[in-house]
Amino acid sequence: MAALKYQKYIIETANVPEAIDKMHSQPIDKKSRIIWLDDNVVKGASYFTARWYMQPFPDRNESHSHDFNEVLGFIGSDWNNPGELNGEIELWLGDEKYILTKSCVVFIPRGLKHLPLSLLRVDRPILHFSTAPESKYTRK
Repeated sequence: MAALKYQKYIIETANVPEAIDKMHSQPIDKKSRIIWLDDNVVKGASYFTARWYMQPFPDRNESHSHDFNEVLGFIGSDWNNPGELNGEIELWLGDEKYILTKSCVVFIPRGLKHLPLSLLRVDRPILHFSTAPESKYTRK
């Protein structure tokens, strides 16, 4: 059977480009990653990644910014309480520390320094995603 015309736009799995993995000072558990999409995977695609956070960890990544807006998402996995994160995430935006305990999205305007991001507590898996209207993920 011939491949369908738009099959290339359905991304089931994707490897993160090696250059992106090298940006992170903490090794990323590849098993927790769900998907990665950018221009390297599908020409012209915007950046999007998703992964499961399964256990606490301190983030050793340094604060950075982007030349584009970014959205981070954190979603709890309790079907009976979807608004509850069932964990605690420490996220720095500029010079302010935030403790996230509810399912949420975080809009990060271009140029705003952000991180580190640390998982202080994980009672149930937390779905995390990051997306931006850019074809490649880059840091400043």
